[in-house]
Amino acid sequence: MAGIWPLEVANSLLVGERRKRSTQAEAQKWLIYLQSLGINVDGETTARAFNEILNLGRSQNLSAYDAASLELAMRKGLPLATLDDKLKAAAAAVGVQLDTVP
Repeated sequence: MAGIWPLEVANSLLVGERRKRSTQAEAQKWLIYLQSLGINVDGETTARAFNEILNLGRSQNLSAYDAASLELAMRKGLPLATLDDKLKAAAAAVGVQLDTVP
């Protein structure tokens, strides 16, 4: 996962709590579950933010967050899983294969 992923997860949990969609206890259960998956967070995202990711965001009209995910898929030669149509189009434009999302 792109280096921004832990912040995206934390923000989603905070928003869920603030909107009364979940509780702190439920958020903690999700964190325990996510940590059990052994997800690898990319350590190069920050170093690439001002160059590759910024340029990719510009060229593909993506947010920095989406560009970070796309850059990681490009660099690692991995398929990208997304439901976002704009990110799907950008992946196709740069030759990144899409993973199927149920």
